[in-house]
Amino acid sequence: MPRYAAIDIGSNSVRMMAAEVDRQGTFQVLAEDRQVTRLGESVFRTGSINQSSFDLLSTVLQRMVATYKPLAPLAVRAVATAAVRDASNGAEFLDLVSGVIGQPAELISGQEEARLIHLGVETRWPHPNERILIIDVGGGSAEIIEADHGSLKVAFSRPLGAVRLHSTFLLDDPPSTSALTRLNDFIQEKLAVVARRIPPGKFIRAIGTSASASAIVCAANRIPRVRRDDADRRRATLPQIRHLYRDLSLMTVAQRRAVTGIGPRRAEIIVPGAAVLTAVLEHFRISHLAYCSAGVRDGILRDLAERGAGAERIRLDREQRLLTENFARRFGVDLKHARKVALFARELFLALQPLHHLPPEQGRLLETAAYLRDTGHAINDMGHHKHSQYIVANSDLAGFTDSERVEVAMLCRYHRKAMPSSRHSDFTSLPPDRQRVITLLSTILRLADALDRSRDQRISSVSCALQPAAVALTISSSSDVSLERWALERAAPQFRQVFQRPLSIGSAS
Repeated sequence: MPRYAAIDIGSNSVRMMAAEVDRQGTFQVLAEDRQVTRLGESVFRTGSINQSSFDLLSTVLQRMVATYKPLAPLAVRAVATAAVRDASNGAEFLDLVSGVIGQPAELISGQEEARLIHLGVETRWPHPNERILIIDVGGGSAEIIEADHGSLKVAFSRPLGAVRLHSTFLLDDPPSTSALTRLNDFIQEKLAVVARRIPPGKFIRAIGTSASASAIVCAANRIPRVRRDDADRRRATLPQIRHLYRDLSLMTVAQRRAVTGIGPRRAEIIVPGAAVLTAVLEHFRISHLAYCSAGVRDGILRDLAERGAGAERIRLDREQRLLTENFARRFGVDLKHARKVALFARELFLALQPLHHLPPEQGRLLETAAYLRDTGHAINDMGHHKHSQYIVANSDLAGFTDSERVEVAMLCRYHRKAMPSSRHSDFTSLPPDRQRVITLLSTILRLADALDRSRDQRISSVSCALQPAAVALTISSSSDVSLERWALERAAPQFRQVFQRPLSIGSAS
C-alpha cells in the first residue's frame, strides 16, 4: 500500500501520523507523534503568534520530519487551522513550517477542517446507513457536522475551541461563577445558527473527536490517560457529562489533574471543552456521546490515498512516456505487452516499498526499463537482454540524465538470466548504493515480466501482501495462467535471495 504522512497544526497541539493507506481507507499506522504546543494562547490574547511558539513549533516539526522521512512517504500534507487563521503573522508562521518540512504548508478553512474530520471518522468508524452528529472541540474552533449514510450533509466551524474559550473567559482558578455564565452565554450564542440549520433528534449517535471528548469519555469510564486508546468507541451519557462539567468547574487545575482520565495538560482547558460538549448534546437532544480516535490527520491520509497523491513521482510523466514509447517502437517492441509489464512493475514497486525503502522517484527508472528491456530483440533474440543494455546505454534517450540512462540499461540487462554479480564489471563500477538499487529493481522487473509471460495480458490484476514471514502474490484471471505461474516460480528464488522473504503465489477466489 502507498505510504503517506499528515501533520495537523492545531491551536492546542501538533499531531503527525504516517501510515500505509489504500483508497478504501485500510490503515496501517507506521509512526505517530503528538506535542501540546498551546499555539493559540498567544493568538487569542494578543492576536499574533509569539516567538516562543515559533521556536517550539520549529523544534517539534523537525522531530516529526525526522520520524516520517525515513519511511519515504509518497506524499505529505501539513495543515494549520484556527489559531493560524486568526494570527496577524500567520503567513510568516506558514513560511517557517514550509521551510522545516521542505514543502508548502496549508492554511485550511473551517469547512475543509470539518470535511477532513468527517472523512477520518468514516475511515475509522464507518456509518454507511445512519445519521450521525460529529463534534470536534479543538483548541481554536469546534466543528459540528451532520452526516447521513456516510456523506457529509452540513458542517459548521464555530469559535468554540477549548484554548480560545479558556484564554477569553476563564482567567481565574477555579473559574468564577460570573465567568462561567459568560462562557455559557457565548457558547449558546455561537450554537444558535447551528441549531437553526441542523434538525435535532433522530441521530443514531453523537461522536466526539479530539482530546476534549477523549478526556470526558475517559473520566466517565474511569480510564487512565495512559490507556486512553481504550476509550475508542466508548461512550459517556449526557447526565455523566453534565455532572463532570459541574464538578470540574468547581475544582482548581491541580484538583482536575488528579481526576482519572483527564491528564495534566488537558486539565487546564477541560472546563470549556466539557461546556461545549454539554451544550451541543442538549441542543440536539442526544443522550450520549461516543468517542472516536479519528481526527484531521486520519482524514488527510485517506484523502491523499483516494486522490492517489504522489503517484506521479513513481511513474513517467506524459512527455517522458511518449519519448520512451517512441524509442521502444523504433526497435519493434510489443508496446501492449510493455505497458502491461510497466503497470505490474509500478504496482509491485509500491507494494514492496516497506521492504526496499527506495525513494518513489526510482519507480521511473523501473517503468522505463519495463518499456525498453526487449529492444535487444532487434539485434538478436539470443542474449537479447545484453543487446538491450548496449542499445539503451549508447542511445540518445531523451528525458534522462546520463547516469539514469546507464541504470535503465543495466535493469534491461538483469531482467532475465544472471542476477547482478561481482563478476560483472559494469555493475561493480557503480557506487554501492546504486548497486543496491539495480539489484532490487531488477528483481521486481523479473516478477513484472513473469506476470505477462504469455504476452496475452491474461492476468487482469495482481495484489501483493507483506506477511510476517513471506510475501503473498495473488493473481486474478479468467484465463489459463500456467505459463505465468511457471515464470513466477522461476523468479521466486531470486526474489527470496534479494528480499530475504519467500514468495507465495495464489489465485483470487
